[in-house]
Amino acid sequence: MRNSMKVAKWEMKRNLKNKSFLIGLFLTPVLFLGFMLIGSLFGGSEAEDEITHVLVNDQLGVLDALNESVALLDLAIELESTDKSTELITEEIIDMENTAFIMLDESSLESGVFYVHMSEEMNPYFINQIQALTTPLKTLQMKQLGLSDEELAVISKEMAFEEVTGDENVMEGEEAGSPLGTDVIKRAVPGAFGGIILLSIVFSGMYIFQSASQEKKDKVAEIILSSLTPGELMQGKIIGYFGLGMIQAIVFLGFTMPIAAWKLEIPLFEYLFVPELLLYVALALLGYLLFAALFVGVGATMADISAAGNFQGMVMMLPFLPFIFIGPVVGEPNGLFAQIGTYIPFTAPGVLLLRLTMLDNWPWIEIIISLAILVVSIWICMKLAGKIFKIGILMYGKNATPQEIWKWIRA
Repeated sequence: MRNSMKVAKWEMKRNLKNKSFLIGLFLTPVLFLGFMLIGSLFGGSEAEDEITHVLVNDQLGVLDALNESVALLDLAIELESTDKSTELITEEIIDMENTAFIMLDESSLESGVFYVHMSEEMNPYFINQIQALTTPLKTLQMKQLGLSDEELAVISKEMAFEEVTGDENVMEGEEAGSPLGTDVIKRAVPGAFGGIILLSIVFSGMYIFQSASQEKKDKVAEIILSSLTPGELMQGKIIGYFGLGMIQAIVFLGFTMPIAAWKLEIPLFEYLFVPELLLYVALALLGYLLFAALFVGVGATMADISAAGNFQGMVMMLPFLPFIFIGPVVGEPNGLFAQIGTYIPFTAPGVLLLRLTMLDNWPWIEIIISLAILVVSIWICMKLAGKIFKIGILMYGKNATPQEIWKWIRA
C-alpha cells in the first residue's frame, strides 16, 4: 500500500502541474457560472422587481391580512379589492399588462387551491411570489375549525395559488394538483451534491486511459515496474485520480455553492448536511471504483489514446449510460425502467441518485440489492482489471483485441 500511495501522489502532482488540467479545473466552474448568471445580466432583476397589480374578490374578509403579508415580505405585489365575478374580470384582464385576478371564496378555502387568472403580459416571478400569501389563508381556515382529528386533517392540507390560462375553465369542486414544495428542493440539494461528486471523480478517472497509454507510448512502463508490482501501480493510479476528482469537485462546489445560495435564496447548507448525503456520497464513490477499474484495465490495452479501438471506445462511453434512463426515471421513479437501471452496475449510481432525489419514501430493499450488486461488480472488475493490466501495460505496438483480453483473463 505504501508504494501505491507513492504512485497516487506522483499522479496527482504530475497533473496539478499540467497547464491544461489547471485551466480546465478553473475554467469549467467559471463557464458554468457565466451561463447561470447570463440571464440576470440582461435585466432579469428588473423583471423580478416589477410591481404586479392583483385584483381580489375577497369574500373571506382577509384582504387586510394579505396586505400586511405583502408589506412584511416586501413583495412586488399591489392588491386591490373588486366585486366583479370571475367570468367578467377574466375577459377584462386579457389585454392588460402585469395584472392578475384571484377569487377568495369558501369553496377555494375548502379545496385549498386558489386559482390565479393572469394577463398575457406577466411578471414571470409573480406566481412564485404569491405563494407566500397562503399563510393568512391558512390562519383563517384554522380559526374556523376546532381541534378534532378530522379538522386537523383539513388543516394539514396543502394550499396553493395555481395559474389558469385565459381559455381554461375550472369547475367548482374539480380536483387540482399541488405544486412543487420546499420538500422537493430539500431532496434535490444533497442529490445534486452527490451527482457533482460522481461526475467529477468519474470524469477525472477517465484520465487513467491517457495515463496508462502514455506510459506505454513513452516506453517507461518497464522502468516503473522494476520498483513496484503491477497491482501497486494500478491501485496507485486509481487512488491518485480519485484525489484529482475530489479536487475538481471541491473547486467546482467552492465556486457554485455561494452563488447558488445567493440566487436561490434558500438555506443551502441546512438542506445539504443531512443523513441522506452519506448514501449519495457512497454511491458516487462506488461508481468511481467501478469505472476506474474498467478504465485502468482497458487503458493498459491501448497503444495510443488517439488510436482507441471500438472496444476501448465503448468502455469510455459506459459512464454516460445513466443518461438513457433520465426520461423514464423522471416520468416514473418507481417504474420498471427505473428499477432495471437500479440493478445494472454501470447505471446504478446515476439512476439511484436521480430516483432518491425524487422519491418521498425510499425503496430500501431495492437500494440494498443495488449496493450489493455494485460491491460485487467492483470486486470482479478489480480482479479482472488486475489481470489485464499486468499483461497489457507491457504490450506495445497495437491495441489489444477483445479475444486477446479474454485470453489474459483466463490465464
